[in-house]
Amino acid sequence: MPLVAGIDSSTQSCKVVIRDAATGALLREGSARHPAGTEVDPEAWWTALQQAVAAAGGLADVAAVSVGGQQHGMVCLDETGAVVRPALLWNDVRSAAAAEKMVADAGPDGARYWAERTGSVPVASFTAAKLRWLAENEPANAARTAAVCLPHDWLSWRLAGYGPGSGADGLAALTTDRSDASGTGYWSPASGEYLPDVLEQTLGHVPRLPRVLGPLEAAGRTPSGALIGPGAGDNAAAGLGVAAGVGDVVVSIGTSGTVFAVADAPTADSTGLVAGFADAGGNFLPLACTLNASRVLDATAGMLGVDLPELTRLALTAPSGAEGLVMVPYFEGERTPNLPDATGSLHGMTLTNFTPANLARAAVEGVACSLADCFAALSDTGVTSERVILVGGAARSAAMQQMVAAVFELPVSVPAPGEYVADGAARQAAAVLTGAWPAWDDAASTTVITADPAPAVLRRYRQVAGHAGLPATR
Repeated sequence: MPLVAGIDSSTQSCKVVIRDAATGALLREGSARHPAGTEVDPEAWWTALQQAVAAAGGLADVAAVSVGGQQHGMVCLDETGAVVRPALLWNDVRSAAAAEKMVADAGPDGARYWAERTGSVPVASFTAAKLRWLAENEPANAARTAAVCLPHDWLSWRLAGYGPGSGADGLAALTTDRSDASGTGYWSPASGEYLPDVLEQTLGHVPRLPRVLGPLEAAGRTPSGALIGPGAGDNAAAGLGVAAGVGDVVVSIGTSGTVFAVADAPTADSTGLVAGFADAGGNFLPLACTLNASRVLDATAGMLGVDLPELTRLALTAPSGAEGLVMVPYFEGERTPNLPDATGSLHGMTLTNFTPANLARAAVEGVACSLADCFAALSDTGVTSERVILVGGAARSAAMQQMVAAVFELPVSVPAPGEYVADGAARQAAAVLTGAWPAWDDAASTTVITADPAPAVLRRYRQVAGHAGLPATR
């Protein structure tokens, strides 16, 4: 019975799952925290990984391992393999001005230029923008940078026995995968090639870059002999974890909201709303996100003095449309649409509709409709979808499940709660081990939700929110 390990090295923590390679059965697991902050010494990730592995019973009996990691982070290595400076994480926004300069430098149609070259318009999270910030603000560190990799690349490299002092041979062993490479801003998902001119324009020179592996290509072996999979960015790994295929759209409702689809062709959205990433299975992963999701529900529940299960119960007692009450959930600005200075608002209040049940319903509908805007942005790039896979903390809410099904007008599959990123990495490890994607039985733990379409709710929401450039109906 060969075993595989999946690792999720996220912003907050490291999680490890050990599964049966043939059946996918979960045998053991462990986790450890990461330090807070938007820049972190990568050694903290390695320490947390060792702790999580120990908590999961070790890797001595594991035949293959793979790492899913937070996307975009900048890890710079010198010629010896030592880390040049703490890694800048995806959520470090000091590179926002650098991203704006990258777009401006490409001319009056700079957004289209970048979308066509890389599938995405640069934003602060992208590695290329962080490299430009480094060159402009820490030129000595930029000059010392002999290689650049991503968080999951660095951990896979360490698992293979490399690290500080590895020198040129170690740097040559760096690898990554299509999904994570597509979030750098200097790799093209469409052509599958790096863009050295982008590195010249940002870092000032072309460093050594990780070799981009295919979906079933091994990155090497651990010192004990376990195969190391190519790994993936976190969203792509989550897609593997829920067995998403072409025609599926994954909606994740956590602190932020993420909507991504598995597509068989690359996308290029010059509006910047959709990032045209690659996935971890050989396809593509167009993605849109919102800044506001489950915390809107938390805030509404707190104001009503109830817990989240009671908020769900209240929302289900109110009629569709909340009798005209509409919540625009831009509590922390917004990314889709791009309104960083926006605030949340409540509209249509009357003496008869301003009730706890309607307010609870308006909060759920507002979050669902905001996510539907992300889905519309994906659809505008030509992506077609047949079902929604709903994950994240708020996916357990029956009200949210029904509302997503209603405004997306698609059946919603709700997998059992799990560590989707780590599970996806484990699935990839099993595929690398056997040469084929495993047929794990995911359907047994999945609930399918359908609901009557609610186009009137979505139209009313969009009228109130005044979304420029988004269609009034799907």
